[in-house]
Amino acid sequence: MKMLNILEKLGDTKFDFSQTNTRRESIFSIGQSGKAILTAALPLGVIAATGASAKANTTSVAGAASTATVIDVLNFALTLEYLEAQFYNMGVTSGVIANADLAVFNQIRQHENDHVTFLTNTIESLNGTPVNSPIFDFTAGGAFQPFVLYGDFLALAQAFEDTGVRAYKGQAGNLIGSDAILTAALQIHSVEARHASEVRRLRTKNGLDTSKGWITGNSRGTLPAPTQAVYDGEQNLSQGGITNITSITTVSAAGCQEAFDEPLTDTQVLAIANLFIV
Repeated sequence: MKMLNILEKLGDTKFDFSQTNTRRESIFSIGQSGKAILTAALPLGVIAATGASAKANTTSVAGAASTATVIDVLNFALTLEYLEAQFYNMGVTSGVIANADLAVFNQIRQHENDHVTFLTNTIESLNGTPVNSPIFDFTAGGAFQPFVLYGDFLALAQAFEDTGVRAYKGQAGNLIGSDAILTAALQIHSVEARHASEVRRLRTKNGLDTSKGWITGNSRGTLPAPTQAVYDGEQNLSQGGITNITSITTVSAAGCQEAFDEPLTDTQVLAIANLFIV
């Protein structure tokens, strides 16, 4: 689930680059050596972090992925759900959300909290140890004001949700053979896709973009350049062993690209999420 390299200032309904570029550019130029890597809080590395509990759970689940691998994936997903749940919990209580949109974000908030509960219970049912929630800083060190400026809140929400959709797809292969868990993960994936579509609609309604409810090619719309990593690779036309699927349809290349979400690796996701970890 690769999340963002994130945003320049999106004001409430307009961009203001005059006083924020230097600060924001400096945030995005920070290398991983300047921030703590997530191995203590995030898989993959959960097996090492959870010690004997993880090592003991090496039996196969449905004859495929080991239990330790499944727990690893679920803890990875749990950390991302922690991020989203806390973001929406704080957003709903901050007063930044427009009254007309509050019911939508209350529902999204409930979904994300339910995902946290489900993943925690599932990990425990496998005799695993749920990873603790990291401490999040959604301002990225003061570069953003998502709980003050509604434009910032919506922009981060879109980037988080678009990333979440691709992230779940990126981990699905690690759950093949664990049918019940794979089914649940794909159900969460579909909910994240609905969230992403609705947030995109709200950004357009509030005059911040003219985007569709889905990603077109590798376009980030009006989101600033640092978010490009969320969308890279979405212009892919190779599917199911066919090099270019436009060769078997009359649908345009853009339409074909819109029809598929491309997976993000755990490495890509962690590189983005690290911007929000204290």
